[in-house]
Amino acid sequence: MDPLQNVAKADGRYRLQAYQFLFDALDTTVELTGKQDTSGAEKHVSGKELLEGMRVHATRLFGPLAAQVWRSWGVHETADWGRIVFNLVDHEMLRRQDTDSIEDFDDGYDFDEVFVASYTPALPAELDAAPRPPIGLGGTPAPDGDAGS
Repeated sequence: MDPLQNVAKADGRYRLQAYQFLFDALDTTVELTGKQDTSGAEKHVSGKELLEGMRVHATRLFGPLAAQVWRSWGVHETADWGRIVFNLVDHEMLRRQDTDSIEDFDDGYDFDEVFVASYTPALPAELDAAPRPPIGLGGTPAPDGDAGS
């Protein structure tokens, strides 16, 4: 069995996907903090930085559904991410510094606020999402004032 699977199964509170997501979000966090060209202790990110990286990564992947996805994994508050991180530290899959504390993850943000209420949809520029005239029922542009109804 995969070591990450073993950790998730032994703990039982959080689904394997939460553990996998955390490792994926670490890359985003390192990028956001500008530490991608560092190594060792210099590459270390704080709990608050990791929470921000996870927020950004989740928004990119899941948009306004991120809160629901996290809840389906058993993650209901940012403190849960701290429990997952320190579970991985206990299993020697992550390293911590003396200044790191599980409390760094307490009261990070409200999921519904950052994922749902603050969500602003944006289309990628390459889609050229310029407004187009309404299309009539036959697939041709509708005459002025007729939206094909």
